[in-house]
Amino acid sequence: MKPDEATMAHLMRRTQAGDRTAYRALLGLAAAMLKRVFRHRVPEAALDDLVQETLLSLHRKRDSWDPERPFLPWLSAIARYRWVDHLRRVYRANESLIDGDLAAPDTSEALAARFGVDKLLALLPPAQAAAIRATRIEGLSTIEAAARLGQSESLVKVNVHRGLKRLAALVEEVRS
Repeated sequence: MKPDEATMAHLMRRTQAGDRTAYRALLGLAAAMLKRVFRHRVPEAALDDLVQETLLSLHRKRDSWDPERPFLPWLSAIARYRWVDHLRRVYRANESLIDGDLAAPDTSEALAARFGVDKLLALLPPAQAAAIRATRIEGLSTIEAAARLGQSESLVKVNVHRGLKRLAALVEEVRS
């Protein structure tokens, strides 16, 4: 089978109906597709973990998929959130290195990722970069980020949405 919209949606409908064979086929196709998507976005060492985290999220959220809506955009949204979570973990893991703890084991990939995130954020308007850094990297709630940044909650949400959309477009430009 090929991981196209019709096939994946069909397998997901059967999965929601309790078909274990369809579920195994869906996970296999999704895993292959996710590996292709993530291969150019994360280091090889993190690839399998990110794919598994995304498949686990698919498993947990499978009942939330609406069969009247397309499947691949739904899966892509889950994958994008897991990727952002991965970037957030890498960023947090390196804060100790940036703060002077040079004894951290094997930090070269993480440090490179941190600087990559910083470079990407530098390409955004400052308000968008600050909103993404506060909510997605530092883990602040929208309310906390709004208070810190002096923006309304809705403006923080808009800045995060537009910034992430712009980052995704930048990453796609680099991949092309």
